[in-house]
Formats: sequence, C-alpha cells, structure tokens
Amino acid sequence: METIEQLVAEARAVDASGEYALRALKSMDLTSLGLDDTEEKIADLCGRALTPTGHVAAVCVYDKFVPQCRKALGGTGVQVATVCNFPEGDDDIEAAEAEAKAQVAAGAQEVDVVLPYRAYLSDHRDAALSLVRAVKTACGTQARLKVILETGELKALDVIRDASLDAIANGADFIKTSTGKVTVGATLEAAAVMLKALKGVQAGIQRPLGCKPSGGISTVKDAAGYLFLADTIMGEGWATPETFRFGASSLLGDVLKTLGIDTAPGDSPGY
Repeated sequence: METIEQLVAEARAVDASGEYALRALKSMDLTSLGLDDTEEKIADLCGRALTPTGHVAAVCVYDKFVPQCRKALGGTGVQVATVCNFPEGDDDIEAAEAEAKAQVAAGAQEVDVVLPYRAYLSDHRDAALSLVRAVKTACGTQARLKVILETGELKALDVIRDASLDAIANGADFIKTSTGKVTVGATLEAAAVMLKALKGVQAGIQRPLGCKPSGGISTVKDAAGYLFLADTIMGEGWATPETFRFGASSLLGDVLKTLGIDTAPGDSPGY
C-alpha cells in the first residue's frame, strides 16, 4: 500500500484537464463568507452557480442569506449550505445547537460546523464531540452535517486521523478540512489522511460519507490533485457531488476558463 508521501507526490504530478475541471465544477460548494456580503453579492453568487456547462453542487453562505438562496436556486438541484460555530470553533454546545436549529428552520440543507479544535487538542475531546452530536441532532434528517476539522490547526496527521474518525462516529456526514480563515487551509496530506479514515470505516456505516477539502483551492490543478487522491484511495467512481466537495470562492473562474467559458471578472470572498 502506498504511503501518504507517495500518494501526495503522485497527486502533485497530475495534469489539469477539462475532465478534472468539469468534475470540480459539479462538486463545488461555491462560497461567499465575507463580512461585507450583501444581498446583491449573494444574488450574483447564485447566478454564477448556474453555468452553461452545468451547476455547482451547493452555495455556502452565512445563515441570514439562506432564504434568499433557497428562493433563487429552487428547482435547480443546487443545495444551500451555511456555517455554524464559525469560524472560531468555540465549545459552547447550547449556542451551537441553537444556531443549527435556526439554520435548519430557515431552510439550510447542509450545515458546516466547526469542530471545537482547541478543546479537542487540549484533551477535552468528549466536550468537542458533544457539540458535534448536538448539532447533528439539530440537523435531524433535514440537513447534512459537514464537520470542519480545521486541519491546519490540528497539524499532526495522526491527530487529523483521530479527529476524522471521531467526527464520523459522532454523526458527521462529511469531514471537511478547513474554515479558510486560518493560515493553513487544505493540504493534500490532510486530505489523504481523511480519505483513508473514510475508507476504513465506510463499510461499517450505513449513511453515505463524504470529504470536503476547502481553504486555498483556487485552480483546476489544485482540484485535480484532490480528485486524484479520492480516485486512488476510495476507488474510481466514488467521488461524486454526493460524496466529495470543494469549498471554494475563486476556483470557479479557473474551472470555466479551462472549459473555454467566458466569465465576468470578480469572485466572492470566502475560502
């Protein structure tokens, strides 16, 4: 079996192509999480989510924009995601649960919650995972739960593996690398560890599980490396919009350029 280092070296050598660009488009969570977001900016985001070549998997916005996105994207198949306990990753369970309940009530179809990673690193793992369970309960059957591990802060690959397994065991439908709000976002090394964790437990879990690299992924070349890892570790055909997402704001422009589609200048702030 190949080591993480070997897999990452191979992933870095993958050439960007139209095939990877199209796959990245269909698996993208087109994101705008800027403090200066307005209804006009979010309307533009929703418009860009629908392209001549197909639509993205989801838009990810602050919860106050969820109803607007649901209305704008109704009937398109594009999911509306929001963020919870974001970006700080606090350990206030009641606050996170209440926030998630309100988000689901507002129409959020996916909730990306930040694992209390500082608590997790401080040997308060039970408290951190209690928050994940509470938010999972708040999501119920109405919203999928993505748990943001903040891998750039967890740092050690064995800790990233443990956090991946713990998040899944406590209700995560997706495990996600990063908020995009810290110095180190997604890395191929972290994604490889997370995918290996998924591979090891998927057979024993009935619900579909997924992985979402986010933070600093801005080109088709970047995306191709992560898709290569998913294909190699999980098997060809596994990485679909149901199981694999990119959290990105600036990736769409390079995807459309690679596919030969003219785009208007400007990308939303976010990951």
